[in-house]
Amino acid sequence: MTAPPEMRDLAQRLLTYEANTGKTSGPMESATLRVYEKLRQGLGEFAGVAGFQSLASRALALARLEAPSLRATRVTADGSLHGLGELEPQIDIDMDRTGAHPAGEGGTILITRLLGLLIIFLGEALTLSLLRVSWPGAALDDSNSENGRKA
Repeated sequence: MTAPPEMRDLAQRLLTYEANTGKTSGPMESATLRVYEKLRQGLGEFAGVAGFQSLASRALALARLEAPSLRATRVTADGSLHGLGELEPQIDIDMDRTGAHPAGEGGTILITRLLGLLIIFLGEALTLSLLRVSWPGAALDDSNSENGRKA
């Protein structure tokens, strides 16, 4: 079962935004981990640690079906994600945009699955509202343009 293209597009927008804004002089974690942590913080305030941990665990289980490379990744009791950073090299955004760089595919699938579950359980409007709080400068408005709706 694959995720709807709209969810993958939204996940990719968030990952690209984080990759572009995460340029620092020190060591940096992957864009996937930064997106995941922002989701964890934002949703943790709304649904609590246990609520987020449950959703994240389910998203990871679903993502593993499409990306077996995630089998070493786990969600801890506090909702943190462990094991993803060791497997995923940093994403080269220019190469990723052209589809020539497979790095980060497992992370993209995980974020896509997590967003999909959020939409199912919270609804589109509330999910997008939460995303806008965490990513106020990100262009999220075109994620549903195929359906003729603006987010």
